[in-house]
Amino acid sequence: MRGAPRSVRTADVAGKSVLVRSDLNVPLEDGRVADDTRIQASLLTLRHLLDSDAAEVVVCSHLGRPEGPDPEFEIAPVAARLRELLSDDRVRVLENTRFDQGETKNDPETAKRLAEGRDVFVLDAFGSAHRAHASTVGVAELLPAFAGLLLEQELEMLGRLLADVERPFVLVAGGAKVDDKLGVLVNLGQRADAVLIGGKMAEELRDENPLPYEAVLPDDVVAASAFEEDAATRVTAFDALPEGWLGLDIGPETRERFAKEIGGARTVFWNGPMGVFEWPQFAEGTKAVAHAVAGVEGYTVVGGGDSVRALQELGLADDVSWVSTGGGASLELLEGKELPGVAAIPSE
Repeated sequence: MRGAPRSVRTADVAGKSVLVRSDLNVPLEDGRVADDTRIQASLLTLRHLLDSDAAEVVVCSHLGRPEGPDPEFEIAPVAARLRELLSDDRVRVLENTRFDQGETKNDPETAKRLAEGRDVFVLDAFGSAHRAHASTVGVAELLPAFAGLLLEQELEMLGRLLADVERPFVLVAGGAKVDDKLGVLVNLGQRADAVLIGGKMAEELRDENPLPYEAVLPDDVVAASAFEEDAATRVTAFDALPEGWLGLDIGPETRERFAKEIGGARTVFWNGPMGVFEWPQFAEGTKAVAHAVAGVEGYTVVGGGDSVRALQELGLADDVSWVSTGGGASLELLEGKELPGVAAIPSE
């Protein structure tokens, strides 16, 4: 079995130029950073490099999914926020990696341009480690490559869920499509003592269950007359939605049932909202799960943008053991897959 990727702690960076692939893919509103969580998470590694006397720290990241240069996704607002948090003239941020169309193709010439003039490469973008891109894999094949401190933490904290965990172990999943999380539901779900499913995924499983076990589905839902924020609502049984109505949140009985199941757990992994939590009248299920997970006296991990956002909005992020910065990467890791970005770094 492959060992852990070698750590930036072992890298000799004094007097050297270090290229760091961070995850600075943050939401922007009106040309400013709306949520700097990922920028904050990148600081640990950047500060370590500066404290280790790196001559310069060159940071690169994607932002959004442009297919070439696009003013809407210029990195400038992100770089400005990073400078506010880390004022050091040795740090500079390159333009959005996806402005170069060779990035997503892991184009060798793109990787060469990124590596030119650099002495060491550090991959710290766990959220992009599942993608074989020029800035995650290509550069690691050209420069001495090391894992950043955030990447190390993600691998360790998520990896605990794949080891012998304290029981009961409860997996909570929500969101739109079963297919998006099928690998995790199969691999991790078979290790769990209970799997609780909310969101639109639950309706898919009600109609056809591709899992090798029976998941716990909602008893009731908050039904809406249309997919609208101010639609008429009523609570109905999970399998008795009125014709033309939509289930947009788990109902009060299910909230209580899920909260009780989570409250009795010693290990919890939660990924995905219980409904359309962006709209207040369909947010109570996700809130109930968030509070229940935060109240567990055991090991708790939350991943996925919507679940993390709900935790943060409720002020509960500090009450869970680990909040993952990786969406797709965390799911692939927990599926048991090897992440290309991690595989490109030599092991210790």
